[in-house]
Amino acid sequence: MPDEPIVPIDDRRLEQPSESILEIDDAVRALANRMFDVMDANHGAGLAAVQIGVPKRLIVMDVPDKAGSRHRLALANPEILEVSSETEVNLEGCLSMPGYDLPVDRPARVWVRYTDLVGKVREIQADGILAICLQHEIDHVNGVRFTDRVSALRRTRARSYFAKVRRHARAA
Repeated sequence: MPDEPIVPIDDRRLEQPSESILEIDDAVRALANRMFDVMDANHGAGLAAVQIGVPKRLIVMDVPDKAGSRHRLALANPEILEVSSETEVNLEGCLSMPGYDLPVDRPARVWVRYTDLVGKVREIQADGILAICLQHEIDHVNGVRFTDRVSALRRTRARSYFAKVRRHARAA
């Protein structure tokens, strides 16, 4: 399943909020495992279920926090509870638009509530790459793309680039 296609950034499904997960069951755990396989095969830091065509509020990630501790997490129904007033601009990429990074301004720290794969509600405070990845993937389940968070000019350039890459890929 790692060769599973990832939904491209211009697909309308990425503009729609995903459905809540009502119960953590074997199907949700299997979906998370499938997502980890796809994310790992594509050398990603995070992936939302909608990016593989499943409009559920489930994200996976494998990133370090600012202190360097790794966080390999599956988060069902993640929601941002609070953000810092301090922001940072960082280059972000997306598996739905490989090979193109954009500078995105986001809160430097976030507090997130989610349900883990055994059904326990948890909270995590994050900074660094972990905070960026959480915000990026939660945006996906909310129907927001990282290109929506940049200026109109950058967004237009990104769309033009991606359209050109897709045309070349189809021609090959």
